[in-house]
Amino acid sequence: MTQIERYLFQQLRGPTIWAIVALAGVGILSQSLSGLELIVDQRQSAWVFVKVTALAVPKMLSLIIPLGAFVAAMLTFNRLHTEQEIVVCYAGGVSRWRVAQPAMRLASYLALLTLVINIWVAPLASRNMRAEINAARADLAAALVREGQFTQPAPGLSVYAQTIDRSGLMHNLFIHQEHQGGNAATYTAAEGQLARRDGAPVIVMHNGATQTLSNDGQLNYLAFEEYVFDVSPFKVAVATPTTKAADRYISELLHPAATDDWGQKNRDVMLAEFHSRIAGPIYNLTLMAFAISAILGGGFSRMGYGRRVAWMSAIAIGTRILGFVVEEAAGHSPALNVLQYVTPLAGLAFALGPFILGGRLRLKKPSTPKLAKLKPVGVR
Repeated sequence: MTQIERYLFQQLRGPTIWAIVALAGVGILSQSLSGLELIVDQRQSAWVFVKVTALAVPKMLSLIIPLGAFVAAMLTFNRLHTEQEIVVCYAGGVSRWRVAQPAMRLASYLALLTLVINIWVAPLASRNMRAEINAARADLAAALVREGQFTQPAPGLSVYAQTIDRSGLMHNLFIHQEHQGGNAATYTAAEGQLARRDGAPVIVMHNGATQTLSNDGQLNYLAFEEYVFDVSPFKVAVATPTTKAADRYISELLHPAATDDWGQKNRDVMLAEFHSRIAGPIYNLTLMAFAISAILGGGFSRMGYGRRVAWMSAIAIGTRILGFVVEEAAGHSPALNVLQYVTPLAGLAFALGPFILGGRLRLKKPSTPKLAKLKPVGVR
């Protein structure tokens, strides 16, 4: 790289990183709102919430990185134009293509990073996130009690707690258990706490009583100060997790196992996911080209490029949305997978057209005003 290209690359690198971080923060915020279910409904710890939120980030990066580079390049080139630095490059004989090369080089690096994420990082994070969510839903101690509701987390077991404070302490606890053979037992307690004893989930109840009804109809009543109710014999019915297309590696997408029923029935969906992962990184180049073309793609203007920026932004966003539509359609018709490559490549060719056809930008020389001819004044 020449000194000018190295300077332009440095000017682009910092804003691109910050734009990607900012968009990732927005994505994490939206993901965290949906992940609050783990704390509110499943009563999981904050650490589980943080892990699930963090594991969702790699999947979002394939969309965030091209958009971050697009926004950063647009702002950076507009600033360089405002400060007349691009004009100085043109005046020094630097072509538009050489000015655009650092940005396209940065987009190439981002495309390679996105490809690595799509092939290895994203599926690994996605399947770990699904495992964490499934483990949270299968946690009997977490799903046992809902504040102010009668729940039946397992056959023959009914649980109710009037209130649950922030520390997890349950007030006015009620548990009804039906045994085999018709026997039943009812437990009431002023307070109760979910805990684990020897690795098993239990409910430690305080200041309560137990009532049991035998087969002959005799009622037994026993008051207690502390009673440990073991809930480990009960099992929560949780559906067996299915490995979706987003959780699979490339080899699993192309060659599902013979025992994989879901994979065998959804071969078209998995093939579309494979092509999406390979074609997705191209959008780094496409969106970067649109950002460059918005500022450098036409003639020089002292009034700015507001209209051209608006048009190029609209076309860039439309191209990316069209990519999502094509990906969804390819899941039903494998013949459309070729369009997953045609869409970003066509956008790339359209955006780079002014650079390929225009060559070196030539600035118009300012016209010299013509002086009006003065008629000689006659001498009296």
